[in-house]
Amino acid sequence: MDVDKSGLPPRIEAHTLTMLNDPYPKYAELRQAGALCRGGPAQWLVTRYVDVAALLSDPRLAHQFPEAYHRFSAGDTPIRSFFQRIILGRDRPDHTHLRRLMGQAISPGLVRRLHADITTLVDDLLLNAQAKGTLDLVADIAFPLPVMVVCRLLGISADDQDEVRPHAIDLGKAFAAVVPEQERLAGGRAVTWLRAYIDELLAQRRRRPGDDLLSRMLTAEDDGRRLTHEDIVDNAVFLFFAGFETTTSLIATGSAALLQHPDQLALLRRQPTHIPHAIEEFLRYDAPVQVTARLTKQPIAIAGRTIKPGRVVVLSIGSANHDERQFHNPEQLDVTRDPNPHLSFGGGIHYCLGASLARIEATVLFTGLIERFPTIEPAGAPVRQLGASFRSFARLPVYLSDRAATS
Repeated sequence: MDVDKSGLPPRIEAHTLTMLNDPYPKYAELRQAGALCRGGPAQWLVTRYVDVAALLSDPRLAHQFPEAYHRFSAGDTPIRSFFQRIILGRDRPDHTHLRRLMGQAISPGLVRRLHADITTLVDDLLLNAQAKGTLDLVADIAFPLPVMVVCRLLGISADDQDEVRPHAIDLGKAFAAVVPEQERLAGGRAVTWLRAYIDELLAQRRRRPGDDLLSRMLTAEDDGRRLTHEDIVDNAVFLFFAGFETTTSLIATGSAALLQHPDQLALLRRQPTHIPHAIEEFLRYDAPVQVTARLTKQPIAIAGRTIKPGRVVVLSIGSANHDERQFHNPEQLDVTRDPNPHLSFGGGIHYCLGASLARIEATVLFTGLIERFPTIEPAGAPVRQLGASFRSFARLPVYLSDRAATS
């Protein structure tokens, strides 16, 4: 962090924070220095809870960036048009229309009906884990569970999951403010492949509709309007990726937090009714998505400074979730914390569409882990997965046993 003696806010680029193993001490420094930091060119970073929470739903900030920005970020690749079509990158009135139609497709009833499937999937994964004893919780549980769930949601067959999965992982490389050249190529190829794959699935659904998300997206209607073919394809691709990436991160970071705080794990064993509170605490304590960016559409005052139109405002979810002005002992993991108004699912019109599904998956999984395994211990050093967009683990070795540990 560069300190400017002229009285200007400190300067730090957001991506340097997301690449730290532990960014939270640096977040605390930035909050102490002020609510606003200078970032890269024409960029500001907001660090305190009250400002981030308000700005997440401020209509003067846009989520829809101009075509020139996407060309700068991703070059002349399919990533550019992909981000211009998905719901994440749209504002009113297009976003309102898309949200209503996709909200019909991802209905609460559809999510509730997945609950039984999720329970079965978790049981199977935990049986395999029990047979192994020592395993990589990321590779063996945190990654496969959300992928299988989102495949059920979209109607992707189990036979295709292994083929689809690496392309979805490569798509994740495109979720950065500026995509490095090599990752642009991988992300662009992933978009092209996934578009073709979803296109073929849609052709099948038109011939034989089902009760999956793709079939619902084809028939959803709002005031006589329906989703275009291109909007269905790209938003289905986005939902496939978003449906597993954030939940994988939540499961991985939540598990790591419990391994690092065995007293909190013991508390959940004694009082499993706190598991839903624990899920919210995992989301706050080590948010899967650390930052989200907006574009100023008109002058806006933030922390006593007026930000001009056309500037990028980076909202630090990770810092806001640890703001001592909002949370008591924010650096402490407290699985009983209630209320817990974290910002990890965003806010305003862009509040995460899949929040309820992520909560169900995490609740079923952590309930099963705690009930089935009296012993859950580290089996090696965890390995962080560092990136510009998501905070997770590449590996998390654990030892699970259906017998209590003996001292």
